[in-house]
Amino acid sequence: MRDILKTEELDVPENVKVAIKSRLICVEGPRGKIEKNVRHINMDIQLIKGKANKVTLAVWQGGRKHVACLRTIKSLIENMVTGVTKGFQYKMRLVYAHFPINCIIQDGGKSVEIRNFLGEKTVRHVPMLEGVLISESKAQKDELILEGIDINNVSQSAASIHGACPVRNKDIRKFLDGIYVSERGTITTD
Repeated sequence: MRDILKTEELDVPENVKVAIKSRLICVEGPRGKIEKNVRHINMDIQLIKGKANKVTLAVWQGGRKHVACLRTIKSLIENMVTGVTKGFQYKMRLVYAHFPINCIIQDGGKSVEIRNFLGEKTVRHVPMLEGVLISESKAQKDELILEGIDINNVSQSAASIHGACPVRNKDIRKFLDGIYVSERGTITTD
């Protein structure tokens, strides 16, 4: 069954500027600027300016799957707003039983080099995606901190680090060595 009209509304904070032009969304805040192209999804996206700016999303004559895109785009814009105001932070822990994993941060936090994983001689290089900075934690031993304003880039960089260290030809129930995401959140906490 098709719905004639389904809508979603989203409030924009005062310190954030949102610009929407033909389904190209641009969000600018204190931490930076993010642009997203959502032209592949057919929906009305409007910015209503007033005392409090609002973004309205509307789908006309949409089926079940098409209506589900409303909430997806709403969440995407919410994440963009959170990114430019608070920023995103992922913490990763280096887990090892015997051979200590050695992580060297290079290019001023733009890439990381992983050595001595399970005693292997292979050196693994993982570049960070655009706008993501990696650093070693000062408070916790064997912890990496990834920070950025785009949640997609931060989480994909964390996944790339995790995926660079697979345990091969061993029982993965016993060999739990690797680099795992231990915490995800925002850079500034309320």
